Amino acid sequence: MKKILFVALLFASVAGFAQDVDIKKGDFGFLKGEKELNVEFNYSNLRLLKENLTNEQYVEQRAKDLNEKDKGNGEIWKKKWKSAPDMIWNTKFLELLLKTYGKEKDVNIGDDLKSAKYTLVVDVVWIYPGWDAAIMKQPAKVSTVLRFVETANKSNVLMEIETDKAPGDQWGNNFSNESRIGEGFAKTAKTIGKMIVKKLK
Repeated sequence: MKKILFVALLFASVAGFAQDVDIKKGDFGFLKGEKELNVEFNYSNLRLLKENLTNEQYVEQRAKDLNEKDKGNGEIWKKKWKSAPDMIWNTKFLELLLKTYGKEKDVNIGDDLKSAKYTLVVDVVWIYPGWDAAIMKQPAKVSTVLRFVETANKSNVLMEIETDKAPGDQWGNNFSNESRIGEGFAKTAKTIGKMIVKKLK
């Protein structure tokens, strides 16, 4: 009985960290032999939480809640949230894509490679920050639309992939929403990087 319970809990844990990846168009063939990949991040379509709040709505609501608990804390958090895309999320994505795809295929990956023939546009469409209350926690979740386009003609989409609810969490406790979300970006990049390497073999 204990073994059955352990297996059930293990399966539930693994299922909780699954990520849906749906290839909507194209394949990775165009990347064969390429030694550079440019990456751009777009947050203009971002929605948050189950209520699908805009970023502005979320920031206003979250800052208000934090200020009510501890005056001034909401304003401090606003600065952290504003810097999170550049300082944490985009960086995490680039690091893991380099580690999985770049290192394996000797490809230079960056967010300012204008000489690269192709650009990966990361359209961040939904984020759930998750929470951590020490003894219980909920991982962050990140959903994106990834479009591989020609750098010189970005209307030419060679491949489009939708990723749904990539889990963001770390071992132990992580009380930073921004850091947990960053792990969702890392998970997305790791999954896509491994897919590219597998398909190009």
